[in-house]
Amino acid sequence: MKALFRDGCLYQQDVVDHLVKMDNEQLLKENADGNLALSTPVINQFRKDSGKDVVWVKPEKYWRYRVPEDEEGREARG
Repeated sequence: MKALFRDGCLYQQDVVDHLVKMDNEQLLKENADGNLALSTPVINQFRKDSGKDVVWVKPEKYWRYRVPEDEEGREARG
């Protein structure tokens, strides 16, 4: 959350890379493409911690703070 607050966005790959460097790979899973991604429990906890103020930008795979133009829900267009 600190990086999200500092930078205004947080890329999933940066979090994955950090967890690998910190030997916390148990918090990751392999996705359908064979890439490492955050595990479902980690994502669920992040959703709880970030509340409704943070949205997921699926095409670029990052989180950012909600803006007035965003639609309802947790996903945003960009």
